Amino acid sequence: MTSTAQEIRVAVVGGGILGVSTAYRLARRGAAVTLVSDGALAGGASGRSLAWLNSAAVRSPEYHRLRVLGIDRYRTLAAREPGLDWLRFDGGLAWGTAEQEADFRERLAHQRANGYEADWLSPAEIAGVTPGVNPAAVPGCGAIFNPGEGWVDLPPLIELLAEELTGLGGEVVTEAGPATVRTAGGRVTGVTTRSGLSWDGDAVVLATGASTPAMLSRLGVSLGDRTPISLLVRTERVNAPLRAVLNTPRVSIRPTPDGALVLDSGWSEEEIVRHEDGTFEVRQSTVAGLLAEASAVLAGTPRLPLQSYAAGPKPIPADGEPVFGRLEEIAGCHVAFTHSGATLGLIAGELLADEIVTGRPHPLLSAFRPGRFRR
Repeated sequence: MTSTAQEIRVAVVGGGILGVSTAYRLARRGAAVTLVSDGALAGGASGRSLAWLNSAAVRSPEYHRLRVLGIDRYRTLAAREPGLDWLRFDGGLAWGTAEQEADFRERLAHQRANGYEADWLSPAEIAGVTPGVNPAAVPGCGAIFNPGEGWVDLPPLIELLAEELTGLGGEVVTEAGPATVRTAGGRVTGVTTRSGLSWDGDAVVLATGASTPAMLSRLGVSLGDRTPISLLVRTERVNAPLRAVLNTPRVSIRPTPDGALVLDSGWSEEEIVRHEDGTFEVRQSTVAGLLAEASAVLAGTPRLPLQSYAAGPKPIPADGEPVFGRLEEIAGCHVAFTHSGATLGLIAGELLADEIVTGRPHPLLSAFRPGRFRR
């Protein structure tokens, strides 16, 4: 696109962190932006995310670089808005089973080779570095501590960005119902919702989480997808000194701004019952199991009373890598679809907005184009 930012009208579809971040960045660049959400802001995956800010796993160099930049943008936000209780950098602690020691040693070596700060702690050393962990739950070989990792509570971040978006002249429309992208002559012309609302646009950004592949399919574009149903459990406020994010063989845990804990795991996703009509249900035994697993890895094995739980689709592209950028098939249509929405939320919005306003593909997104699934 060769238009100046002042001439660009953009409809961003999706009220999660990717959509709101992109809309905010577009408004900062001078575009006329309307953010359209089918329901409330943060009503989808962003509202039930562990939201661990990290690049701990072994990934491609391009993906690792993008995630590290994503963490950097959160640090910039923390410096700009000191005292935020929903954004913390107290590190991450991870361990596996005793049989997985070699794998975790390889992960440690990979992290250090990439300049990703990492320490190996014995069970006896953990309490002196990061409190709140039951040392008896850690295998004798030890655990990896990453001091630079953190967590974010996405709903208040989304609210902050939406307020700044409207302050810049952008429009936020919620509870609009499902949206359809309008096209003519091989390019986008705008967005219409099931509720009858309509906006014209020179560009459209699809950041609708797990619904993105289906929306693209209706446009004749295929996108590889392996989205599962995930579960996030929230406790009531507990007297636990935990500050870091924990990733253990049976449960992942992070604190919340109000003193509660949120929990998830891979095995709990597998226990969600899926029905033929597309609906699903969560067994109470699964929720109770997650609470028990969390208690076992916390200092003092505290009782963890349940406050709530939520289940729903967790967006994951077929190859696990993010999908960012314009469609080759439809001019003016851009996509943001990724599992790591929390870590990538701020940097992805920044880079996508730059592409849309300047019309130039950003080199940091070159490895993540949607066209790779058709090649």
